[in-house]
Amino acid sequence: MSKEYSKEELKTELLTRYPLLRDCIGKIEEMLFMMERTYRSGGKILLCGNGGSCADCDHIVGELMKGFLLKRPVTDDKAEMFGKICPDKADFLAENLQTGIPAISLPSQSAVISAFANDVKPELVFAQLVFGYGGKNDLFWGISTSGNSENVVYAAIAAKAMGLKTAALTGEKESRLSRICDCCIMVPETETFKVQELHLPVYHYLCAALESILFGQNNK
Repeated sequence: MSKEYSKEELKTELLTRYPLLRDCIGKIEEMLFMMERTYRSGGKILLCGNGGSCADCDHIVGELMKGFLLKRPVTDDKAEMFGKICPDKADFLAENLQTGIPAISLPSQSAVISAFANDVKPELVFAQLVFGYGGKNDLFWGISTSGNSENVVYAAIAAKAMGLKTAALTGEKESRLSRICDCCIMVPETETFKVQELHLPVYHYLCAALESILFGQNNK
């Protein structure tokens, strides 16, 4: 694992390396608070996007569900439970499992996506998954460079209707997602590949900063 960075160190590094994001920092911090509140309330993060944004969803879940910059040891009560269930495997489990931040990449649900697209309406595949997975303490996170991807927009509408908090990561233009979602980080680019280049440092910061807040030694 990497050295431990504080949230403020991570923010300083983000803005030093990507000064274009300075005008977005208020929304980025708002999103970070939403993610923290989701975890502390026992909720999960539901992500969706298409193409490169689909890959970003998988990437984000990979950073959230295991240690990113820090190792996240299991809690003492979980370690004790391993011992009660299977004493000879308890140390192995306790030393290697890590505390995850619950998150699901909806595009990875290929079987149900292909079934629903074939049997019902393809533009509603993510909305159907939100409708099935979503709970009141969950956070919906849509990623779209235009902010107008039809299947992501429908999912945001479904999430909002179900009472989920909603967030989006888009380009700089006003969009359907920016109008629907509670928080929209609009990075200052319009060309797809340039928008995607700025999305990565934003979500790396969000994952690393959330990890620092929840699991960092300086926050205990």
